[in-house]
Amino acid sequence: MTDPKLVVKADNLTAGYLPGINILNGCTLEAYQGELIGIIGPNGAGKSTLLKALFGLVDIRDGSVTLDGEDVTNTATNQLVSKGVGFVPQTNNVFPSLTIEENLQMGLFLKPKEFATRLQEMWELFPMLVDRRKQRAGSLSGGERQSVAMARALMMDPKVLLLDEPSAGLSPVRQDETFIRTRQINKTGVTIIMVEQNARRCLQICDRAYVLDQGRNAYEGPGRELANDPKVIELYLGTLAADVEAKAAGGTGA
Repeated sequence: MTDPKLVVKADNLTAGYLPGINILNGCTLEAYQGELIGIIGPNGAGKSTLLKALFGLVDIRDGSVTLDGEDVTNTATNQLVSKGVGFVPQTNNVFPSLTIEENLQMGLFLKPKEFATRLQEMWELFPMLVDRRKQRAGSLSGGERQSVAMARALMMDPKVLLLDEPSAGLSPVRQDETFIRTRQINKTGVTIIMVEQNARRCLQICDRAYVLDQGRNAYEGPGRELANDPKVIELYLGTLAADVEAKAAGGTGA
């Protein structure tokens, strides 16, 4: 049996938004072909910053990012997309004035000749969108917008998909649907790196996970092992669950 292929490697990243202020302080991550990687941790731990650093949206001041062995540190986002990286942000992830179908067309602007084929594949993966393809994305619920954003990112047939808190703000039912769909996408062969506020659910479905704290790796290992690790439970899972409940109390999106 051949060893799994290392797709993404983030090595000792130092990064931040403002000069002299680092959010990531030596963070490291590896993702192998076909893996579903979870990233959890308390608010302000640097989870979303790590994803944005991988996607060229945050300046990496030290360390490196490789994609299939190629150094892509601080590479422009459009170049990363062409190299096979998709990104779904937590907010502002659809073009509200465009229809669902137009949103998906925007996702394949680099390869317009493949639009019909990829569109059909998205309808099969997201059947709930087919009958509403002409509806403006701005009129959709939070869960529906999340589906559109994921479908648009998949239009380029990426090898790696970065998801930033895909269940945030969704009702429990829509959260479950999002996790199930994420796993379905992963089973098609797409490597997924997912930041998630619902830590327990994330650890249940991911192959491996990283717990970040203050921009550093605190724990890492198989998802289910971390879910049952007494220290992880004591230090993180209870607090993270409380954060999720507090967000849910503030309103959920269907």
